[in-house]
Amino acid sequence: MAVPIRTNRPRQKPRRGLVRRLSGWLLKLVLLFVVVSLAMTLLYRFVPPPLTWTMVGDIVSGHGATKNWLPLAQIDDDMPRAAIAAEDSRFCEHWGFDYRAIAAAAVRNAKGGRVRGGSTISQQTAKNVFLFQGGGYARKAAEAYFTVLIEALWDKRRIMEVYLNIAETGIGTYGVDAGARRYFKHGATTLSPREAAQLAAVLPLPKKRAGIAPRGFTRRYANSITRRIDVVRNDRLDSCLR
Repeated sequence: MAVPIRTNRPRQKPRRGLVRRLSGWLLKLVLLFVVVSLAMTLLYRFVPPPLTWTMVGDIVSGHGATKNWLPLAQIDDDMPRAAIAAEDSRFCEHWGFDYRAIAAAAVRNAKGGRVRGGSTISQQTAKNVFLFQGGGYARKAAEAYFTVLIEALWDKRRIMEVYLNIAETGIGTYGVDAGARRYFKHGATTLSPREAAQLAAVLPLPKKRAGIAPRGFTRRYANSITRRIDVVRNDRLDSCLR
């Protein structure tokens, strides 16, 4: 009579159960990310962001992070006008994304030469507050998510206020007040149109451009922004900040 042979081989768990557990953990991570990001965005609606990833990078590299928060009401009116003139002429019209600017930038970049972006002030604020520089498509997707959040939970004045206070204005220098003190030896409460334009001209490449005695492209760019400040004022392109 044959005796059945028993083995101690463990029974394999169904693959379907493993997939279900992984899906559950992934869902929990996504929900946690949504809850935390919503909480941080609501908090920063009222509280200045204490630190950004870009600041951390400067601190770790030994440059430090000099900053001085100023409410928008105390920043010279020509500074947000200069930012709008330089970075986002339809800031008061769009809901975070300027599709015309994005399309125009794509056409210019396809022709070669200097690469231009189409990011709005809202997008740059989202990136500066919550994310890091560079990073490719994943970072851009996260930037779009946070842009939608701040446009929904903040008003335009708050977006501009945060942008002007955390944007990098030089190596280890953050915000227009710290930038003005570095370059012009006084704060951002009183700026000439030219000073505001020079600070705005630095914003795209703050580690490579000088805010004082600019030369070459930076000087020409500052000249252009200085002229366009009057356009922003006269055409009320900054109406959402008043």
